Amino acid sequence: MIRASEDQEYYELASPTALPKASGFLWNEKMMIHMNCRGYAVAQFMQPEPAKYSHAPNLEAKTFMQPEQPYYAHHPGRFLYIKDEESGEVFSAPYEPVRVPADQYTFAIGKSRIVWRVECKGIHVEMSLSLPREDAMELWRVKVKNLSGAPRKLSIYPYFTVGYMSWMNQSGQYHEDLQAIVCTSITPYQKYQDYYKIKEFSDKTFLIAERKPAAWEVNQEAFEGEGGIAMPTAVRDQELLSKGDARYETPAAVLQYRFELAPGDEEAYRFIFGPAKDEEQVAQIRSSYLLNTNADGEDGFTAAEREYDRYIREGRGRIEITTPDPDLDNFVNHWLPRQMYYHGQTNRLTTDPQTRNFLQDHMGMSYIKPQTAREAFLIALRQQNASGAMPDGIILHEDAELKYINQVPHTDHCVWLPICLSTYLDETNDYSILEEKLPYADSTETESVFEHIHKAMYWLMNDRDERGLNYINQGDWCDPMNMVGYKGKGVSGWLTIATAYAFNVWAGICESSGHSDKAREFREEAKKTNEVVNQYLWDGEWYARGITDDNVKFGISTDREGRIFINPQGWSMLSGAADQEKQSKLMRAVAEQLETPYGVEKLAPSFTSMREDVGRVTQKHPGSAENGAVYNHAAAFYIYALYAVGEKEDAYRLLRKMIPGPDLEDIVQRGQLPVFIPNYYRGAYRQFPRTAGRSSHLFNTGTVPWVYRCLIDGLFGLQGCAEGLQIKPQLPAGWKEVTVKRDFRGANLHIVMKKEPGLNAIEVYADGAPVADGILKDLKPDTEYQVLVKIPDEV
Repeated sequence: MIRASEDQEYYELASPTALPKASGFLWNEKMMIHMNCRGYAVAQFMQPEPAKYSHAPNLEAKTFMQPEQPYYAHHPGRFLYIKDEESGEVFSAPYEPVRVPADQYTFAIGKSRIVWRVECKGIHVEMSLSLPREDAMELWRVKVKNLSGAPRKLSIYPYFTVGYMSWMNQSGQYHEDLQAIVCTSITPYQKYQDYYKIKEFSDKTFLIAERKPAAWEVNQEAFEGEGGIAMPTAVRDQELLSKGDARYETPAAVLQYRFELAPGDEEAYRFIFGPAKDEEQVAQIRSSYLLNTNADGEDGFTAAEREYDRYIREGRGRIEITTPDPDLDNFVNHWLPRQMYYHGQTNRLTTDPQTRNFLQDHMGMSYIKPQTAREAFLIALRQQNASGAMPDGIILHEDAELKYINQVPHTDHCVWLPICLSTYLDETNDYSILEEKLPYADSTETESVFEHIHKAMYWLMNDRDERGLNYINQGDWCDPMNMVGYKGKGVSGWLTIATAYAFNVWAGICESSGHSDKAREFREEAKKTNEVVNQYLWDGEWYARGITDDNVKFGISTDREGRIFINPQGWSMLSGAADQEKQSKLMRAVAEQLETPYGVEKLAPSFTSMREDVGRVTQKHPGSAENGAVYNHAAAFYIYALYAVGEKEDAYRLLRKMIPGPDLEDIVQRGQLPVFIPNYYRGAYRQFPRTAGRSSHLFNTGTVPWVYRCLIDGLFGLQGCAEGLQIKPQLPAGWKEVTVKRDFRGANLHIVMKKEPGLNAIEVYADGAPVADGILKDLKPDTEYQVLVKIPDEV
């Protein structure tokens, strides 16, 4: 039912009902579309803020992408009705809205293309979706083939939902000169000042057809009639659609084609769907994509598909692996770098990404496009205040402003600067970035990146209470933990621990850049911070999450709900706060209370009612999002920490649980194909086991760069350093041999790792010569190296 294609280019699902929310996504830097296997879609484009061109049937509030998207009959979608003109039978592709079971069905998610193949009633339908590299629009191909032994008379009806565009003004009609349906609206507004913001918006939605249709309908109600979307009256009862329009009525984009197919014959169609400012732009799109050809005789549509595929393939990772786990290989080689590239290339399609997200997403870009990551770090630091404080969001467009959660003060953003920059330095050895001179947001003063990060570290050092614990204000990494410290006294246990880790990381960077005095200073500060952590936050078996405004410690053994949180446990191993005895105790507590078949939960037990001194995290449904889900971002922190202290078996076990499968039962429970890591899987495993494991299907997540770090720094131990490439693999016990291709600073390394009995330590050989310290030095760009790594066999 579920398999990777032989060329590893697609992941295929053979049922629209076994995993009804299975999905994939495509993007460019102006738009994103999330398609599920049944034909439902969530799409947005930037102008400059996110906007819709395919709407719900009611006026939508502007929100982030929603977890566990609730699909419904009139959810925006892309559908094809197929009618046998002789028998009157109707089915639809991909599956919705008619829901006739197919004889054969395939939903294939590719890197640059999503494809459905449906065979039903002797007819084969193939629908495929791609995007251009730059423009905000969807490129669709539809093929219809007669598989039966008799001629067939058919009508097909491409149906692209437009939905409720505006309460002010909406309409739609077919333009014969454009061979397109164009639906028009005006973005609703109240204040006259807003008119000047929306006057240039692309408020039209178009469906351009390459081939002239026999008929069309633009009025959704007239099309559906009494039959509804599942069996529209216009399809069931009319020979031809009515060629209607929509006049302050909900528009739709429906075309009709009538044709006869001899046995084995096929008809092919192409469509373009998207937003536009006016009909002139629609005409330009039609001309550019369907009428004009290049020197090779290729039209714009085909050229755009090819160019988009090339664009997506630019997001290539830095490792290619072959291990005893082929499903892991497929995910790491193809899908993980793709998801990481999406985050870094688009900034999650927002003009004000959260600072922590922006920095961590570009931590991941350090592996794919280091120059892009470098510029991102500089953009962020230009928006730092002279006090050292970082803003809650990074402005990326001149008309942007901080919105939503970025209007709520959080205290963790400075922590991420050295942590994320360290990956860039490991990968590139580009310490010149520290010498770049940058201004501050609130000062004419210009200082080096080195001084900027110094100020960020001093800000963390000073934003503390009398005990030396870091204030939380209205949240740290956990956005909805908004009521722990809003009175100005509450502190974050996790942030205090993370600050100690950040000090140690920065000390290492200082050391490598020739500032040994600063390195000593920050190592001493890390030591002091860890001492404070152990004095005030150790609860006997694990670390507390924080202390409220009213001096109530939480995340401790006496709490009925929210007794243990994952973040303080993992970060205490990274910071050095937890000695060997504490590590053993907290790891046992995590295994007993937080680990599930789907990964490690963020907290447990999940809160079932509001706790007013913690905040709205406790109001979220138990086991969803931050309230006890397997929140993969936090789980990745913990896994990275396990690798940092050499706990490779626990680390790999939890790492593998992040990826659906390989067992079919596991994939079905999660409801997701292994083509991305979601924001979370449902938790509350011990409280509500029936729903545990369900995927959120949100592919926006800071998880992916940390998973990549777990692979490179931990599992395969191929981490960059100032001297070169340090090789310290931590393969799980069952693996005897792996191969890894590693691109590093322009060099191409072909690495074989083998376990051999009788060895006392790891041995590394480069082109046959032993490498005494396990660090490959003086690697030359555009040069290939054969590396053998012999590992003691523990079995």
